[in-house]
Amino acid sequence: MKYSMGNEAMASLDALLSQWFLEESFILLDGSSRDLFCYSESNLSLHIENHEEENKERQRLPTQSLYKDLHRKVFLFPASSADSYVTLSPLKNTELQNFTVCLWTYTELTRGYSVFSYATQASTNEILLFRDSVGQYSLTVGSEEVTFQVQEPSFTPINICATWASASGVAEIWVDGIPLVRKVLKQGYTLSANAMIILGQDQDSYGGGFDINQSFLGEIGNVYMWDYVVPFHEGKTNCSQANVLNWKKMKYEKMGHVIMVPQLRD
Repeated sequence: MKYSMGNEAMASLDALLSQWFLEESFILLDGSSRDLFCYSESNLSLHIENHEEENKERQRLPTQSLYKDLHRKVFLFPASSADSYVTLSPLKNTELQNFTVCLWTYTELTRGYSVFSYATQASTNEILLFRDSVGQYSLTVGSEEVTFQVQEPSFTPINICATWASASGVAEIWVDGIPLVRKVLKQGYTLSANAMIILGQDQDSYGGGFDINQSFLGEIGNVYMWDYVVPFHEGKTNCSQANVLNWKKMKYEKMGHVIMVPQLRD
């Protein structure tokens, strides 16, 4: 279908496009860009149509001043610690039967560390994304774990996404846009509500039980989470639609020695 626009409409579109390209970043799932965000040309009209709706959604946030836009910012964990972490408050905190979580990390660690810890009263490892060693990640859902092998570059930023679907039990991990061999776990399981979501530490109890030898050292940013499986195999993904955690409207609390700094690398 083709559309025609008057001069006034075209000027408005140009202004919106200029703002969009200034504010949005991209991830190309073929690995040609290391940023985490994404719109394909086919998604452009959808972005324009949803612009007003997204503004309305921002106005519906419970306490707007508590939700911050962290675009081009990251959390810096400068030292291994058993008491430094960041707690993220989800936009929705209900039971889940599917999820996708994506984030960006930059570290020199070669030992194991927690990438993303999502605990509930039912299971402290309701979701745990963990890097066991260079080239190996593990994903835990409902205390059941599967491992993934990857050829991983050293000392460079990593974009990592994990997905899981209850109906099939299929779990995926994507590293810099490359899918790893899929695994199956916890088919039919439901993730409990009222999650405690923590960056920088692995929860061995609800909101605590930290071990310095599993702590993160380095930079973490661009954290997004959906309550459905994002179809990465179809191309780019509209991350503004992330409805559980959204880096551009994030409520968080820093504990210990954690610093918010500008993101210097993509």
